Amino acid sequence: MARLVECVPNFSEGRNQATVQALVDAVASVTGVRVLSRAMDRDHHRSVLTFVGEPEAMIDAAFRAIRVATDLIDLRKHDGVHPCVGATDVVPFVPMRGTTMADCIRMAKRLGQRVGQELDIPVFLYERAATRPDHAALESVRRGGLEGLGFRLASDPDWSPDFGPARLHKTAGAIVIGARPPLIAYNVNLRSTDLTVARSIAKTIRQSSGGIPHLKAIGVELASRRMVQVAMNLTDYQVTPIHVAFEAVQAQAALHNVGIAGSEIIGLVPQAALVAAAVDALGLDHFDPAQLLETRIETAFSSEGAGQVKPTPPGPTDLRRLSVSQLLDAIAAATPIPAGGAVAALVGALAGALGTMAARLSRQYATEHRLQEVGRRLRDLLQADGEAYRTFIEAAKLTRKDPNRPTVLSSALHVATEIPLEIAERSAEAGVLLYAFSNKVKPPVGSDLKVGLLLAIAAGEAGLHTAKENLKVQPNQRLRQALSQRIHQVSQYLEDLRGLCYTPRLSQPGAKIKLAQASPGKVRKRNEWKSKSSITTSKKHSKLPRKSSRGKGSSGN
Repeated sequence: MARLVECVPNFSEGRNQATVQALVDAVASVTGVRVLSRAMDRDHHRSVLTFVGEPEAMIDAAFRAIRVATDLIDLRKHDGVHPCVGATDVVPFVPMRGTTMADCIRMAKRLGQRVGQELDIPVFLYERAATRPDHAALESVRRGGLEGLGFRLASDPDWSPDFGPARLHKTAGAIVIGARPPLIAYNVNLRSTDLTVARSIAKTIRQSSGGIPHLKAIGVELASRRMVQVAMNLTDYQVTPIHVAFEAVQAQAALHNVGIAGSEIIGLVPQAALVAAAVDALGLDHFDPAQLLETRIETAFSSEGAGQVKPTPPGPTDLRRLSVSQLLDAIAAATPIPAGGAVAALVGALAGALGTMAARLSRQYATEHRLQEVGRRLRDLLQADGEAYRTFIEAAKLTRKDPNRPTVLSSALHVATEIPLEIAERSAEAGVLLYAFSNKVKPPVGSDLKVGLLLAIAAGEAGLHTAKENLKVQPNQRLRQALSQRIHQVSQYLEDLRGLCYTPRLSQPGAKIKLAQASPGKVRKRNEWKSKSSITTSKKHSKLPRKSSRGKGSSGN
């Protein structure tokens, strides 16, 4: 990959292995994204993932994880010691190879807009992506915890979110998204159960109290380990290295007659940070990073032809790069991949392409842009469906005696259900966009638009069928409930689309079309659909009877 971005989201779940595995699987389901690490802590009741990939794929991966967290984590039941304001608490993007901080700021804003619109969660931008100085520091957003943020949302205009509603989500709270340089999460454990000691040390050493530069610190209790901890973030490890932070805690602990029980790094850490600590601890003179064995090996084999040392086995075929003939041959081959889900995604993408053509000819630029986005996502899902099925097959191969089998199989089934369900949601979104501007195109184009609408409905139905079949064998009841709600929503939406598609328009002035409020990707209100396509459906439309008695909807969370 020529361009890499790192993402290190923190989730308010550190005890349920199945939930954390579902978060990992959601990220891993996106083509081109690699999960590098996961960390869980029972006392903090928090998990941290680290993954990397190209910018576009990283936005999708982060959104998938946030949506799973919204479905599975109920912040009302959270009791961890770490400060938080959301089920997905914080999502930072960090520039790596071939990317800049400006790239990460744009990514944070795009992800924030999508989370606010599709998941109905208030989003605050922080660090380098912050739009207001008083929102830049993460601790400012967390001040007073969830209750404090909720109060500011309700009473202070300066604390309206950057995206989403000006109220907390019922179960998911809020979310903080941003862009920042690399950060090291480093904790030092004390041989004491006195929380006041940990808090006193943290207050003394942190920058905000006049202590060490680029160091944030809090004192917390680790009840399960019968000790207390000074939990730190090093925001610039080159100015304040790890060993400086450790020595500061050690010195302050000695003043309280408290010993050090050990220390820990949460997530990943730059190699240079550990090298600096080792050089200081050992008193090495004139140390050159080129003396590192791993560095020298990597340098030796980075020249042309080094890949021949150990050939890499070929990975799955990228269906998006095949010609039409090659893709049809791949589908017709006597193999289980690609199959129904991939075909549904392909049909949905074709519907989006027809709509994009019509929007361009009709100069419906906002609709054109959104249809292009939907089409690109469906092309990615064309590939992701096969990869999800491969993962499920591997999980099913585990022996029944393997204690990890239930969790692994449930997570694999979750992804294998999530992908066709999103295919249905995106196809339905394409359908509503096509219908919304169908009365604004010339008659010759109208026929193509009708074909696109029929294809969108068919793709939506196909995706739903696959999702329902996979959901039947999902043992995790919470997952079944969350996914069943989304299936019900998109089913209602497709039902209304079918009614609109097969009923002729009437020409009475003032007639309106009323769609069931059950949008893809959680609930997207009807006026949001209209704003996406920059049109309204309030003229020369028939008021059709609705088969569903569903009233104004909610996200179901």
